[in-house]
Amino acid sequence: MIEAVRFIGSTTIRLIQELGRAGHFLIYSLYTLARRPGRPVHLLKQIRFIGAKSLFVIVLTAVFTGMVLGLQGYYTLTKFGSEGMLGAAVALSLIRELGPVLSALMVTGRAGSAITAEIGIMRISEQIDALETMSLDPYKYLVSPKFLAAIISMPLLCSIFDVVGIYGGWLIGVKLLGVNPGAYFSEMYKAIEWKDVYSGYVKSFSFGIIIAWIGCYKGYYAGHGAEGVSKATTESVVLTSVLILVWDYFLTSILL
Repeated sequence: MIEAVRFIGSTTIRLIQELGRAGHFLIYSLYTLARRPGRPVHLLKQIRFIGAKSLFVIVLTAVFTGMVLGLQGYYTLTKFGSEGMLGAAVALSLIRELGPVLSALMVTGRAGSAITAEIGIMRISEQIDALETMSLDPYKYLVSPKFLAAIISMPLLCSIFDVVGIYGGWLIGVKLLGVNPGAYFSEMYKAIEWKDVYSGYVKSFSFGIIIAWIGCYKGYYAGHGAEGVSKATTESVVLTSVLILVWDYFLTSILL
């Protein structure tokens, strides 16, 4: 019994310490970002890495997501004689939920893991220690550009995901299943409101912060050796994906 209580207590203490360290990392990163974001060339490099290089996987995922929504939505709406509402159903699903969430998950798998591995390797090879020895703030040169690039890139990638997904649904619904093209876009136009677009952008903006936060944090405090970096990378992807889904629920409940 004593051993069980000791285990629960030590685990709880470690969890609280980890949460405190992660919270401090986020606050200081945002403070550094607001005060001294770093050189523009570093920012452009990270925007290219996080945003431009994720474009292919975003477009590919969006096309097939829209096609699946168009196919499933058509057969569901057919039962109620509402095939003309297919455009509204596809657009609302993408703009409010699937666009921000799936684009964030794709960026997490492609860029978030790479961010963790990059900073983790710099940690175990003592490059971060060298920056601190030279009185250079590692947050300014390593963390802030990634935060700002993720914040800028995620809403743009989400917009591309939404547009491509909508045309993927149009391709299936109109070209393959024979839905009236005028009804597809006119019902979409009547159904979409500004708050739907706004909620999608708020989600993608916050997801960008989560991706950069967890990716940089896990890499910054990675363990020693290749095993430590691989463990940090795995934990980064899993934790970021879970936080995105959890935070999506809370944002949805607030923004409805």
